[in-house]
Amino acid sequence: MFKHLREEIDGIMARDPAARSRLEVALCYPGLHAILLHRVARRCRDAGWHLAARLVSQVARSLTGIEIHPGATIGRRFFIDHGMGVVIGETAEIGDDVMLYHGVTLGGTSLNPGKRHPTLGDGVIVGAGAKILGAITIGEGARIGANAVVVADVAPRVAVVGIPAKPATARPPPLASPTPQPFLPYGTPCGDTPDPVGRTLSVLLDRMTALQARVAALETTDTPHSETIIPRNGGIREAQGDTR
Repeated sequence: MFKHLREEIDGIMARDPAARSRLEVALCYPGLHAILLHRVARRCRDAGWHLAARLVSQVARSLTGIEIHPGATIGRRFFIDHGMGVVIGETAEIGDDVMLYHGVTLGGTSLNPGKRHPTLGDGVIVGAGAKILGAITIGEGARIGANAVVVADVAPRVAVVGIPAKPATARPPPLASPTPQPFLPYGTPCGDTPDPVGRTLSVLLDRMTALQARVAALETTDTPHSETIIPRNGGIREAQGDTR
C-alpha cells in the first residue's frame, strides 16, 4: 500500500497547481485515498478474500465518492483529480501516469464474464464526465475530452471529443517525436482546434457557398445559341408549308 506512496504524491503535485505540499496531498486528496484503499482491496482479492475486497472497496466509495472495483488493474502514478463520481469497472486496465477527472466512467457493455471494460495506455488524460464503454483500447498519450462518449478504439496521442467521440486533431504527432506530449487539462482542446462536427459543417458551408456562386455565374452568362433556337413544332409546320 505504501511502497510507492511518495511517487504517487509527487505525481499529483506535478499535475495539480493547487497542491501546496505533500502533507496537504496526503490528507486532503480523495483520489489518493481511493487508490491506496484500492491497493488494499486488490491484495485481498488476489489472496482469495473476495468479500473483504468488496467491503474495502465500498468503504473507499463511501469516504471518497470514487468506486473502483477490486479487480481493476491500475498502474503507477495514477491521479484522480476531484474524483467525485468516478466509476472503474472490474476488468478495466490502466497504465502508468494516467489522469482522470471527476465523473469519468470506465464501464462495460457486455454480460460475458471475460474482458468487458476499457484498457487505457500510459499517459492518457480523461476529461470530466467522459464515458469510455466496452472492451476498447485507448492508445498511449491519448486525450479524451470532457463529456465525450467513447465506444471505439482511440489511436495513440490523439485527442477526441464529442458524442460519439471523434478526433479533434487533424493528425496525431508521431510516437517517436522528440517533443513530449503536452499536458491538456480536462483532456479537451480549447485553443484553435475546433470541434470536429463544427469543422465539418464549416467546410460544407464554404463548399456550398462556392457552388452557389458558380451556378449564379453560369445563369447570368449568355448562351451562344439562344437566338437561333426554333421551336420544334413550328419548324415542322414551316417545312410542311414549303412542300405544299
